[in-house]
Amino acid sequence: MNPRRILLVLLVALLASSPGCAWLKRLAYAGSDRDEWQQPDRVVSSLGLAADALVADLGAGGGYFTFRLADAVKDGRVYAVDIDPAMTDFIASKAKEDGYANVSVVQAGADDARLPEPVDWVFTSNTFHHLPDQATYFARLKSHLKPGGRVAVVEYAPRQGWSLLGDHATSKDEIVSALTEAGYRLDADYSFLDRQSFLVFAVDEG
Repeated sequence: MNPRRILLVLLVALLASSPGCAWLKRLAYAGSDRDEWQQPDRVVSSLGLAADALVADLGAGGGYFTFRLADAVKDGRVYAVDIDPAMTDFIASKAKEDGYANVSVVQAGADDARLPEPVDWVFTSNTFHHLPDQATYFARLKSHLKPGGRVAVVEYAPRQGWSLLGDHATSKDEIVSALTEAGYRLDADYSFLDRQSFLVFAVDEG
């Protein structure tokens, strides 16, 4: 990484961690061209969500996936889960402004999603690397899943993990290893995202 890019990373990371800079975080998470490479509609469609499903968007950030998920579960509910109150406040305001009655925000703890009820799906995008002791975290998360529930993990691959907030990435093998240790089995592995892995897990009942 060249010095100019390093300086930009450090500057944006500093500003994004400061109070009152929620807009910078949302910009850094989404980027101006994210729709092109993220293919959000195809990602959500691949989940095959029931219209009445309960979904947790873990690490919801500025709601990039939250509202797309909410569109897919019009008779269900999406819990936008984030540790940052600036992000949950933004999502709550946007949900009210845009009429998303099926979106609720949840202020998460560092090691607990704090979901108010069991859900059918836990979806997380570009958040896995932030979670402390992922195997323990997802083992605990099983208690928040309904029977037959699924966990979907979208995460930057190490070879292309650069973002304005730094090199946040986890290899597919590391994700599978952590979730296997936590008591899950790999249920689906989608390969249409160039920059990220997209994995779906089910609780291993065996």
